[in-house]
Amino acid sequence: MKVDWSTFWVRLVEATGQTLTMVFFTLIFSSVLGLIIGLLLFVTRRGNILENRFVFFVLNLAINIIRPIPFIIFLVTISPFTRLVIGTTIGTWAAIFPMTIVASFVVARVVENNLVSIDPGIIEAAKAMGAGPFQIIFGVLIPEALGPLILGLTFMTVGLIDFSAMAGTVGGGGLGDLSMTYGYQRFDGSVMLVTIVILVLLVQIAQFIGNAASRKFLRR
Repeated sequence: MKVDWSTFWVRLVEATGQTLTMVFFTLIFSSVLGLIIGLLLFVTRRGNILENRFVFFVLNLAINIIRPIPFIIFLVTISPFTRLVIGTTIGTWAAIFPMTIVASFVVARVVENNLVSIDPGIIEAAKAMGAGPFQIIFGVLIPEALGPLILGLTFMTVGLIDFSAMAGTVGGGGLGDLSMTYGYQRFDGSVMLVTIVILVLLVQIAQFIGNAASRKFLRR
């Protein structure tokens, strides 16, 4: 049964809003958590300002375990924990929870990789001027890595759009759910085509904003 586009656009707008909600809140939560984890990874490395082998080992192990798991498998695997925390495994917020967990560890690795690339001489110079660990973190590390970090978050945003589409296939709502329910299952190629076009546009907009923001900070 083909959809009636004279009324279906309302459902399309609602699904787009759900996708944007998933991506926006996951990006906010995962950026904060990922930045904290990534900073801890960097500063607790051997020979760094807050060296702690145990903390580094635990965080590094957690990232190495979670990152390789395909998101759709991770989403289903932690569904009992999602139900415990959110109260349900269906809906937008039930999708945001596992998306945030996975994205946080991805962002953490991006943060760590960007911090590792900072010239050690800058950190040594800050130490020589009497800067403490937190002064180095907030006054040196974050400002120096901000431009590349924005590019990393842009990459993560594109990944979150992909995550949101996969979450939709198992009850997360959004464009993925719309495409599966009204497109694939009803053999309506027009619905699938429109949702693909919207997803591609969202990716292009996210990439454009991220590139523009990173160029601005890199010039500084």
